Amino acid sequence: MAKRERVVRMSVEQPLWRALTAYRLITMVYAVLLFASAYRDFDRPWVAAAYLACLAGWTLATRRKVSGAAVCTKQFLVADLTVALVGILLTPLADTHERITAGGPTLPTIWTAGAVLGFALKGGWRWACIASSFVAVANIVQRGEPTRDTVHNVLLVWVASIAIGYVVEVARASEATLARALEIEAATRERERLARDIHDGVLQVLAMVQRRGTELGGEAAELGRMAGEQEVALRSLVSSGLVHTSRVSRDESLGALVDTYEVEEPGGDGGETDLRTLLAPHAGAKVSFAEPGAPVLLPAPAARELAAAVGAALDNVRKHAGDGARAWILVEDWGDEVIVTVRDDGPGIPAGRLDQAEGEGRMGVALSIRGRLRDLGGTAELVSVPGQGTEVELKVPRGRTQ
Repeated sequence: MAKRERVVRMSVEQPLWRALTAYRLITMVYAVLLFASAYRDFDRPWVAAAYLACLAGWTLATRRKVSGAAVCTKQFLVADLTVALVGILLTPLADTHERITAGGPTLPTIWTAGAVLGFALKGGWRWACIASSFVAVANIVQRGEPTRDTVHNVLLVWVASIAIGYVVEVARASEATLARALEIEAATRERERLARDIHDGVLQVLAMVQRRGTELGGEAAELGRMAGEQEVALRSLVSSGLVHTSRVSRDESLGALVDTYEVEEPGGDGGETDLRTLLAPHAGAKVSFAEPGAPVLLPAPAARELAAAVGAALDNVRKHAGDGARAWILVEDWGDEVIVTVRDDGPGIPAGRLDQAEGEGRMGVALSIRGRLRDLGGTAELVSVPGQGTEVELKVPRGRTQ
């Protein structure tokens, strides 16, 4: 059987890495322009020009290193921070003492914050705190004393980087929780799909063997008893769960990433199918079929699931309404949705019987009918009046089916 992979991906962290990449480029250009506008005021402008040339080359050459947590290594972060610290410490060699004491900018200026933010995104608030401390020491050494402006700038970098690091840690924890929830949901849907298939096939055969064996007696009765025991065991297994959850995402930098697999039916081409051709075989002496004159087109998987739900409803009619009961199938195409109604003239379903059956593990209505329609984005409504038969209305909206 062919399998189609559906990937659910959500990430809060990845946009922050893209923002950091843009920030480094913009602040690099800003540092170069700031120097160009005041290079005559420098004592040794060639020192500043040489450093800024290296800074520009480093920023451009390493832009992919800050594209995500997977490629941003510890070694790169240390080297990146070293480039910023060297620029801060080189400032007194290039600039005049008067400009420095007057609060002039360092050579890398606000580019330094990008190096610290890289630590915050990679390792959280603790890494950000360590990187900010190194920047603080370098700024104090460069100024010669902890001036008010220096303390103010250091605190800004400190608070911003630690806050962003904390937000990243919270986002990662949230994404891990979301990934786990998506795994559980995917496993539950797969379990229900398998349970429907088992109910439509194996359980029905076992129930028939038990019934016929009891009627025939003798060795057949023993075979029927064994079939009944296996039916009960299989219903219990279906109710308790068949599918184990999968592993979490392959790449944590992508956020919550969960792979689920939907099995395609043999011969499925992903096109549209006329629902009438799938329901017409149900027509017979005791089943009347009413259809529109025009084709009722639905995506092939959705059409097959809807037809299977109709088949499950007819199986319930044959099993519970008696041999003499008649059934009617009505197909309506309203453009934005398709409605299929299955009605019978049997004795009806006593109040509370469906809930009791579901509690006993008999999930024909819960899984084979309602479960299928829910997966298609539709609804299944059952109306039954004791002594007046049962009506099942299946609605499938167009545009939401897969």
